Amino acid sequence: MKLHHLAALGLMLSVSAPVLAQDATQAPLAQVPVDPEAGLQVTVSDDSDWQDLGIAITTFATDADVPTQTNAGSTAALGRALSQVVAADLKNNGLFKPSGPAGLPQPAFSEVQTPNFPIWSVRSTDMLVQGYVRAAASGQLTVGCYLYDVALKQQLAKGGWQVGPADWRRAAHKCADMVYSRLSGESPFFDSKIAYIAETGPKDRRIKRLAVMDSDGANHRYLTSGQATALTPRYSPDYSKILYLSYLNGQPSIYSYDLATNSQKLIVRTGNPTMAPRWSPDGKWVLYSMSTGGRTDIYRISSAGGGTPQRLTNGPGINIGGSYSPDGSRIVFESDRSGSQQVYVMNADGSNQHRISFFGGRAATPEWSPRGDQIAFTHIAGNLRIAVMSPDGRGMRYLTDSWQDEAPTWSPNGRIVQFFRTEKNSGITSIWQVDLTGRNERKLPTPVGASDPAWGPVRP
Repeated sequence: MKLHHLAALGLMLSVSAPVLAQDATQAPLAQVPVDPEAGLQVTVSDDSDWQDLGIAITTFATDADVPTQTNAGSTAALGRALSQVVAADLKNNGLFKPSGPAGLPQPAFSEVQTPNFPIWSVRSTDMLVQGYVRAAASGQLTVGCYLYDVALKQQLAKGGWQVGPADWRRAAHKCADMVYSRLSGESPFFDSKIAYIAETGPKDRRIKRLAVMDSDGANHRYLTSGQATALTPRYSPDYSKILYLSYLNGQPSIYSYDLATNSQKLIVRTGNPTMAPRWSPDGKWVLYSMSTGGRTDIYRISSAGGGTPQRLTNGPGINIGGSYSPDGSRIVFESDRSGSQQVYVMNADGSNQHRISFFGGRAATPEWSPRGDQIAFTHIAGNLRIAVMSPDGRGMRYLTDSWQDEAPTWSPNGRIVQFFRTEKNSGITSIWQVDLTGRNERKLPTPVGASDPAWGPVRP
């Protein structure tokens, strides 16, 4: 999608950090001035404490109700849809208690920047989110978003984005990200995507396809046909590719799926049982596990493909996984060299391998938090539960308590863990999220069964 500068609409472009495109197939969205008639910058501070706030989110206003090329209809309908997405984002993360847009007063276009604070004060509203949407003849949309402190009668943050018709939900996610970041002091995560394995068919003939969707389950899309089984996807650090394992004609192969060209490149075909491909943080290396000669070790190979794989583990038993620390200096993995599955850490070159899990039961599928302060993993002690611990193995605690929860993956800001859950009787799988308190669980909507989730970074 070609992006048009807002100068074409008679407004100046902001020099703030850019907003994001729907996929790596598109250039970054332009962040634009949020005031309808003036070029103002976005200012978002990060010094607020976590708060449980009442937030009112009104229907986004428009200066003219005209048809759009979006699936939401006219600009008035699009204004309602935008505010609904913002409200859902903020509600589903478990931190805030938003209300609206249904049942709330709807501001006129002229009132977006000058809220009627008294009517919100009597409703015991702490924070107010208002916005607008404009449509250009070209089909491009300009979306503005404002956050106000009702008690102080003060604007806290504002943002504006120019998007194509197919990307209107991205503007809503960016608005929610702005509000979340300003009020929590944390990095955003709503404008991100999730890759996963879509599962259909009976247990003994399960079809597993590579699929992607937005962080809220919208804009679902299949990437592979299901002719070959797909497993364990991971987004590249720059969002341009998805790494996954394919079993075409029974041959385990690691592919890199290019989202810009909808084509894939073979990274390595091992001829042996292969598992869990993972990117390095700089995107230059691919980790994977391979079984040969009665043992399973972790290897790395250039992400460009070709070359000789380097074996990183050389111990007895089964060594699987491999998740890099955010700085790329260490790798967490699982191994049964001690007699049962446990979590180990080693340097990126394979040196200094040592066990960190000593709390009973078994531990598998470790994944390093993007913040670097936690490792999520599957704890196996009767049931399978999602747990976290510090990188030195201390402070283990459970986030879930179900029959079979496994394969954790982190939100871009390291505050939410995603995983897949298997129902005990039916075997149906689904994707769930839980925050670090362990109290706020939610199931993501998917059109079919879902497993092996992989949460990508915030889109650049």
